[in-house]
Amino acid sequence: MANKPRSASLHPGPGFRVKMNIERLPADVMHAFREFATPDISDLLNRLYAVDPEIQCLTNPAHRICGPALTVKVFPGDNLMVHKALDVLEPGDVIVVDAGGSRLNAVLGDLISTKARHRGAQGFVIDGLVRDLPSIQSLNDFPVFARGTTPIGPLHRGPGEINFPIACGGVVINPGDLVVGDAAGLVVVPASIAHELLQRLQSHAASNASYLESVKQGNFSNAWVDQILTVTGCPVVRGDVTPSAGMSSSAVATNVNGVV
Repeated sequence: MANKPRSASLHPGPGFRVKMNIERLPADVMHAFREFATPDISDLLNRLYAVDPEIQCLTNPAHRICGPALTVKVFPGDNLMVHKALDVLEPGDVIVVDAGGSRLNAVLGDLISTKARHRGAQGFVIDGLVRDLPSIQSLNDFPVFARGTTPIGPLHRGPGEINFPIACGGVVINPGDLVVGDAAGLVVVPASIAHELLQRLQSHAASNASYLESVKQGNFSNAWVDQILTVTGCPVVRGDVTPSAGMSSSAVATNVNGVV
């Protein structure tokens, strides 16, 4: 008599495996990234390494994360490998969970968040949902980024992976990549370019300081905008608007390309 179908079995290997050890960036390098906001980091990564903005910090707008990714891939609605990740993490790790963006079940709640905090995890980033949000928020200093919350809890059956490449919010994340998150969003820094990017961020901040100060004082020019419009041949026409008292004609229309 046929019993359990073989198609329901879990198969060791891709999709059901755990890697215990990964390479992490030097602590001083990761700490240095804390000086920079996620938009500045994203700009110097050509705006291609920012995580889907639907994954937001649900715990506190002031919360910030900056640490190496411990990657977890789960079957949507299951969190067996999230529990196992507690045995794999090192203090300061950011546990990043690829749940495929599922809105069926939560991936974790207050109990596993409390356990992860005790083990030294810096926080969670989840491409999926959480539960028990008020209790997670009551931990005060444990950031959790996710797509939202639900009362529906997860199962604990598998399959899943730990410390293999994942996709989170449209960005590929490798174990040990640097994850930076703040109120503006999340950005991923590939570990292979972190040192070089840090140097560029520091150089950019220094050279940009005087420009930002001028803007704060209202001393700036938009001539660069007109230059782009001119080069690209954008017509700028005068509309049928009668200038009101005190309004200059330049406020009604600007002649960029000799088009009136």
